[in-house]
Amino acid sequence: MKRIRKTLILILSTVFMLSGCATWTKTQKGAVIGTATGGAMGGIIGRATGNTALGAIIGATVGGTAGALIGNKMDKQAAEIKNTVPDAKVERVGEGIVVEFNSNVLFGFDQSNLSNEAKTNLDKLVLVLNTYEDTDIELQGHTDSKGSVNYNQKLSENRAYTVSGYLSGKGITHNRLVSKGFGETYPKYDNDSESGRSGNRRVEFLITANEKMRAEAEKEASN
Repeated sequence: MKRIRKTLILILSTVFMLSGCATWTKTQKGAVIGTATGGAMGGIIGRATGNTALGAIIGATVGGTAGALIGNKMDKQAAEIKNTVPDAKVERVGEGIVVEFNSNVLFGFDQSNLSNEAKTNLDKLVLVLNTYEDTDIELQGHTDSKGSVNYNQKLSENRAYTVSGYLSGKGITHNRLVSKGFGETYPKYDNDSESGRSGNRRVEFLITANEKMRAEAEKEASN
């Protein structure tokens, strides 16, 4: 019972820190939440909040001083992405970065082939991703609620795989990339309006520290 109680406290504390402490910087939040979270906790929070990006990033946190060091690097990378790729929505979360592209920017309606505009934007993003090689990138595809559940699931997967394949062809190594499709199961916006449905048709890039960056941060923190 004590273990369950502690777990619940950690979940609530993590969500509170991410959503309630508006005055904290993302680096400060990253330094604290990692001490209380891990892969399992990230999965729980991702399902509980309906935010798969948040859950995945929490699951990759290190926390403490090492987490703060990673957060500093992510601050710099996020700033570069914002300056380099103006068509992308960039958000710092914990020790990671979420880069969101509306599917309209990447794909034609009901298609999974990249448009020329999409390739231009992804080429800009690749320049930054290749500068920070010690990061992992999870690609998450999402759709709106129009169409069948099975069709939307497949479309979201195909779009995530298409983006992953393009990044790989531009020099991002395979071991840095993971692709997932969530279909219509995790809407971020209101599916009852056209603007909301448009927002839900999205691909998110979750950028987190890889094993090398985490090990170096922990080593530096212990000195």
